[in-house]
Amino acid sequence: MAYRIVNGSLLRRGFTLIELLVVMVIIATLLSIATPRYLRSVDDAREAALKSNLAQMREAIDHFHADLGTYPQALGELVEKRYLRAIPVDPVTESAQTWQLLPTPGAEEAGAVYDVRSGAPGVSRLGEAYANW
Repeated sequence: MAYRIVNGSLLRRGFTLIELLVVMVIIATLLSIATPRYLRSVDDAREAALKSNLAQMREAIDHFHADLGTYPQALGELVEKRYLRAIPVDPVTESAQTWQLLPTPGAEEAGAVYDVRSGAPGVSRLGEAYANW
């Protein structure tokens, strides 16, 4: 800060340009360190939510099959019969409409939902395709 003596008293006049530039450089440095970590944690949370949603739907499909002896024809049937409150949203695509439904192996029941996968394009932070989860 620049100081000036007027009538025997010390007055502050404000910050110099150099002081303001130093503060701005420090703030920019801190932001450049914090921003990538924040974005990484957002991606990690999104992937954890996707894994959780898939596990929840797969468990509901298994319970449906154990109770009724057949697989559901659509995810909406899990909601109708109260195995799920609502179809979860895919956190990567931010839509409940992008789930990929897999039929039963051997096609015993035509159109039945045996498994569900994410319809999100791209790969996780570990290099694994979302569609393979």
